[in-house]
Amino acid sequence: QVQLVESGGGLVQAGGSLRLSCVASGRPFSTYAVGWFRQSPEKERDFVAAINWSGGNTYYGDSVKGRFTISRDNAKNTVYLQMYDLKPEDTAVYYCAADQTWRSPRNGRFYDYWGQGTQVTISS
Repeated sequence: QVQLVESGGGLVQAGGSLRLSCVASGRPFSTYAVGWFRQSPEKERDFVAAINWSGGNTYYGDSVKGRFTISRDNAKNTVYLQMYDLKPEDTAVYYCAADQTWRSPRNGRFYDYWGQGTQVTISS
């Protein structure tokens, strides 16, 4: 079992930045790939970014490419999502998820463990 806790969300103005954190406990975190997903009311869950076990391989959703950066510090059991140039359409609850297999990083169905989410609200 892996437990994930997100933090760092909040309310910022458009153009601002935030850094989300996903802290894991339980099994050795370095054996898990981690993805960030987001969901806003009445919308489907959206892939944001993913990072493999070592941090050497990353993927991004098209809407965040060039503005968001995913990274990890396995010594701290933490994955980060640095978000720049935030837009009102980035408003959502952001979730991190863990997967040991890296089967399909963009597909949330292949992740085994999920956090409770952190709210990000961008005002225009």
